[in-house]
Amino acid sequence: MPTLLLVEDNEMNRDAISRLLERRGFTVITGEDGEQGLQLCRERQPNLVLMDVGLPGIDGYEATRQIKADPRTAHIPVVALTARALTSDRQEAMAAGCDDYDTKPVDLVRLVGKINALLGPSVS
Repeated sequence: MPTLLLVEDNEMNRDAISRLLERRGFTVITGEDGEQGLQLCRERQPNLVLMDVGLPGIDGYEATRQIKADPRTAHIPVVALTARALTSDRQEAMAAGCDDYDTKPVDLVRLVGKINALLGPSVS
């Protein structure tokens, strides 16, 4: 089972998204902020990170930059998750190093499709 790291500061979103993804067969670990997300990413080496961009402290953009700058974690795909839906928001996420971008509220079918596309058949 692929392991996903969900970095989300909103407890209700974190719990709901985690449960939905676990029902789809993913193992989900969670972090509440950018610092914890970075630590978990380094320690647990998930197959993919779902990164809320509006986090307290280190925001999701900076956390992604640090993940991509670290040789230990640079290979891990990062999907930005945000309620911001403007083209400029997508561009900012991609410029920070995100591999894809998805909006909240989460459309599970669309999100799982993006996750599977990034993980490829060898991980599923």
